[in-house]
Amino acid sequence: MSRRIALTVAACVAAGTSLIAAPAHASVRDASPQASAPASAPAAAAAAGSDRVKCTSMSNGQLCISLNTSPSRIEVFYTKKAGSTIQARLGFRTNSADWGPWKTISTGERANTTWNMSYPCNKKYVGLLQANGQTFETPPAGPTC
Repeated sequence: MSRRIALTVAACVAAGTSLIAAPAHASVRDASPQASAPASAPAAAAAAGSDRVKCTSMSNGQLCISLNTSPSRIEVFYTKKAGSTIQARLGFRTNSADWGPWKTISTGERANTTWNMSYPCNKKYVGLLQANGQTFETPPAGPTC
């Protein structure tokens, strides 16, 4: 690991934040146009972009789906913030579910699965996490076309 990366990680740990490689328009929670003050042009553009990223907070972490471009791909990621280590798999659903491999996820870790594919504009995509016989979902995300 380079010195620059090590110093960045150390600074984030000291500040109590984490390094999550999510798109710039991703938010910690599901952004909605009704939130806070009146929207200016940049805020309206950010709200429109938020349809590509949807997250849901869970008792032990956060599950997100991100519809990315350049290259076109779907990424589902889970950040585990508390609790014991789990065996889980990430997936997404349109009409039927597509699952990634099973992974061991410990507290403080971020697991992700990526599908490199194009996705049509007229569909909604739901991020999935399956663990301990339960399936958890994100709100539906849709590309803005």
